Amino acid sequence: MPNTTANWHWKNKTITPWAKTWFQEELTKIVIQGDGEEKIKVTSASWIEGDVELGQRKSKLITIYDCKISVEWTGTASDGTEVTGKVTIPEVSHEITLDRLSDYIAKDGSTSPAVTALYALAKERLPAALEVKFAEFPVAIIEKHGKDLTVSGEPSRTGTPAPTSAPVAASGSAAPLVPAPAKPAGVTKPALNTSKIVKEATFMAAADDLFGLLTDAQRIPSWTRAPAESVAKADTPYSLFGGGVKGRYLSLTPGKEIVQTWALTSPTWPSEHEATLTTTFEQSSDSTKVTFALAGVPKGMEDELERNIDGY
Repeated sequence: MPNTTANWHWKNKTITPWAKTWFQEELTKIVIQGDGEEKIKVTSASWIEGDVELGQRKSKLITIYDCKISVEWTGTASDGTEVTGKVTIPEVSHEITLDRLSDYIAKDGSTSPAVTALYALAKERLPAALEVKFAEFPVAIIEKHGKDLTVSGEPSRTGTPAPTSAPVAASGSAAPLVPAPAKPAGVTKPALNTSKIVKEATFMAAADDLFGLLTDAQRIPSWTRAPAESVAKADTPYSLFGGGVKGRYLSLTPGKEIVQTWALTSPTWPSEHEATLTTTFEQSSDSTKVTFALAGVPKGMEDELERNIDGY
């Protein structure tokens, strides 16, 4: 069976035991240093409930997880007092990690100014450190287990060997060589009819944070659910959705605008054609409006790409 056909069908692998070990090993690497002598370190990560799976459908790897995790930490206040705390994340998934509304920092009853300041540091910095690790989780799943579901495209090493000499005619003489056909003259491709798609959305987040979410290779998998390659620098290539979308950054203005070429890796996408995606950020006092303008959309693909941009 060709590898493209084998990779088309649905397959899945349960990896919950591996995920429990991953969270324990990775989350306990978190150390937060305050501006003074304050220091916080995650000491343990306990799996409370949930499941983790890796699936494959139509040659795409899909990470599926929803779990509840408890994290314990110790800290040293500026006056040398040793304190402990606990963070419970009720839903670690693609949709939700930390909603930044709940008070996840459990206190042990100490009320001195130094201890209060340490808990404030934990509440400010610990969620962000956890989110970085959670963004790495789907990438780690695919790197560790993706090969178990994907059929390699490497040619078989047991196939029919190539002939080592020219075929011999019945008389014993070498078969006459047939000249290669002449290459056809160059054909000018017809102009491609294209259109433009514009989508707007408002997020309760800072423009700089949204800019990073769309360009930081470590954070992109938190919303694409797939590996990404990205360096936020002009004239550098990027890849999203495990190679499903590719292009090159043309210009980047942090917190303001991203201009990039954009192309689908799909049989329906015209060969060598690139659209241009311009993403602008308009920050207000409590939210940011993001405008996605995709120019150069091939005619007939508008509905499909509108759905893609909505999910983007």
